[in-house]
Formats: sequence, C-alpha cells, structure tokens
Amino acid sequence: MHRLLFVCHGNICRSPMAEFIMKELVRREGLSDEFVIDSAAVSYEEQGNGLYPPARRTLNAHGIPFSDHRAHRTDDAEASQFDLIIIMDSSNRHLISRLLSPENMKKVHMMMEYAPGGRSRDVSDPWYTGDFETTYNDILSGCRGLLERLKSE
Repeated sequence: MHRLLFVCHGNICRSPMAEFIMKELVRREGLSDEFVIDSAAVSYEEQGNGLYPPARRTLNAHGIPFSDHRAHRTDDAEASQFDLIIIMDSSNRHLISRLLSPENMKKVHMMMEYAPGGRSRDVSDPWYTGDFETTYNDILSGCRGLLERLKSE
C-alpha cells in the first residue's frame, strides 16, 4: 500500500489538483486498491474552503474527476499516516518543518523531483499567476513520474 499526502499552502489549488490527478492516474492503471491519496495545507487560511473554481475548471477541462473537498491544515499525527509527503514549493518546506517531527520531515519531497529531469523546482502557483494550465502540467508531470517510480518498487 502506498500512502501519499500532497501539500500546498492553502489546500484549495495545487495539492487537491495533485490529489485528484494522482487518483485518476492510479485508477487508469487499475491500482486504486494499492493507494491512499489525500491532500492538505500548511496554513489555516483556507480551512474548510472547497476546491478553488479555476482549479475545478482546469480539472474538468482535462477530464479529471474530483469529489467534494474541504481544505485543512496537516499536522504531525496526520503525516504519520503517510509514506510520502509531496510539497509544491520551497515555502511549503519551510512552513511544514514547523508542523512535523524530524521523523516525518524525512518523508517530505518536492513534487518536481519526480518530473522528468528530477529538478527540485517549485510547482507554478496559480494563486499568484492565474495560470492554472501551467500548474496542471507541472503536477501531471510530477504525478506521472511519481507513479512510475512507485510501480517499479
């Protein structure tokens, strides 16, 4: 069983997009029973809010199904339930380091580490750029690479 937690700042754009993209990739491979996939935030700013409308539209445009989502901030207890914690940018790393134990911090990786080339760059943040398509492509690339790595383990 692979247990994945995707994390971004508010849990209304990037991390839930990653959650639903990864769930769909896993479903298409017939591996849904082998994965637990969720998402969370490093802040309380969007606590209880749903998926941001432009993120929903982008997922719809690419045929990625999604379910009801409510933003929440992660904590050390939640992180303990996951094998990998995938963050979207260096700011997330700084903030999550204040929430998690050193043991759980060992599970934290940047999303783009899994994209072709394995670079540790940030996933484009559409909250500031308004460019949800670039964000979608970054996340899709990272999720595909992550899934291929996990399938080969």
